[in-house]
Amino acid sequence: MKDMSLWNEGDWIAAIAVVVLGIFLAIGSKIAIQKEPEFAGHPKGLYMLFFAEMWERFSYYGMRALLIFYLTKHWLFSDGNANLIYGAYTSLVYITPVLGGYLADRYLGQRKAVLFGGLLLAIGHSLMAVEGMHGITDAAVKQADPAINVFWAALAFIIVGSGFLKANISVMVGQLYKLTDVRRDGAYTVFYMGINVGAAIGTILVGYLGETIGWGYGFGLAGIGMLLGLVVFVLGKSALNGAGEAPVPLSRQREVTLYGIGIAAVAVCWALVQYQSVIQNLLVVSGLGLLGYVLFETFKLDKEPRERMFAVLFLISLNPLFWGLFEQAGGSMSLFTDRYVDRGATPASLFQSINPIYIIILAPLFAGLWQWLGRRGKEPSAPAKFGLALAQMGLANLVLVWGAEAYGIAAMTPVLFVFLYYLLATTGELCLSPVGLSAMNRLAPSYLASLIMGAWFYMTAVGNFVAGKIGEATGGHGGEMSKEKLLEIYQMFGWISIGAAVVVLLLSRIVKGWMHLDTLEDRK
Repeated sequence: MKDMSLWNEGDWIAAIAVVVLGIFLAIGSKIAIQKEPEFAGHPKGLYMLFFAEMWERFSYYGMRALLIFYLTKHWLFSDGNANLIYGAYTSLVYITPVLGGYLADRYLGQRKAVLFGGLLLAIGHSLMAVEGMHGITDAAVKQADPAINVFWAALAFIIVGSGFLKANISVMVGQLYKLTDVRRDGAYTVFYMGINVGAAIGTILVGYLGETIGWGYGFGLAGIGMLLGLVVFVLGKSALNGAGEAPVPLSRQREVTLYGIGIAAVAVCWALVQYQSVIQNLLVVSGLGLLGYVLFETFKLDKEPRERMFAVLFLISLNPLFWGLFEQAGGSMSLFTDRYVDRGATPASLFQSINPIYIIILAPLFAGLWQWLGRRGKEPSAPAKFGLALAQMGLANLVLVWGAEAYGIAAMTPVLFVFLYYLLATTGELCLSPVGLSAMNRLAPSYLASLIMGAWFYMTAVGNFVAGKIGEATGGHGGEMSKEKLLEIYQMFGWISIGAAVVVLLLSRIVKGWMHLDTLEDRK
């Protein structure tokens, strides 16, 4: 046995990681094999899905915490290029659920789609552990290193894997319950907590191992986490009680063909993530096409449902600005924290765990606040909440800028302002993300419900790409970020976001009228 006195900090964190993974695997396995149909008042299948999504988020956010540093410190991409690659990657993650959801709804079923997606994710995270040569600054030589193509392939596998898993696992949660089951909201609360528990733990463990011991260790742990989730998911198949099965029986040949489509999508994403300008053009062209189709369908509706669709389009249009600023967390904000914040010996990647931890703490408080205000007839409308979200995101930027400037450009910024930045960004997220998902579901006509939800995530993808462009701008013309340039960009977009918030709040009463909430009827 290794002498405990010789263990360094990295050894301890690795040991803790193994213990945490083992505990969660043991809990998941115990729930999976017990004979009772329910556990703690909910179907056992809920906990299978909880663990699968928790590990998917563990792997995704853990890898996300390291990505910008891996790009700049290992592959030596410029700050501008690294931010653009980050934005392209995250935008594709939000686009591929359209493919994964469609194939699952029509052919595969959600269970097989989730399993396939999980396998792709595990492959992707394993490939991330292939580091290749370090310190290559020449672009031609860098591209000639075979490992760079393995890196692009890793991103592509994770992108498509997320599309198959993320698009379908939340659908399976709803399939475990009858439409009238009062436990449905509680089930989604449990599921939502799993998402953020996974994000927090993954960011801390994967980020720490990657930054202090080696990139391969961090990325490898993310892959192990996903494999553990798959083990529990497979063991718990019987607990799903038929949820997520294929709508019609599939022949072996057709099923293999569908998996082939997924692999082909990996090849497409492998190319797209390398050529970000192509993604930008595709987003513009496909976005205009999507808008045109939605408007075509909207103008065929009667007055009230047509105006509800106008409200939907108004809310969706705010996504790119909010997420463009919010997603700086994994890009320029991480670089700022690494280089210009007085954070002691704490690895910069760990600061990305602040957001999910805040969500775990604050989400129940926000849910209770909306209910409390609602009982008194004072709950803000959905568009007003969106305005508040933009105001808080803009204020997050300005607080960081003011704090950094108050202590001097040449001085290290106190870590307090990073915590304040993430606090305001998180409260903004809680005013927009769950509220927006609920509004899309309530306001869209039933025959357009899936399309509108797809449009919501599509504009979130646009926001992630915008985040990459904003991050690229913080690098200036030389591609290397300076503190002055970042603060200048953050201040500009902070005021833009607050200005947009004022406009949204002024229009919120009109948009609320378009929603016609008093005449909404339950879908049959």
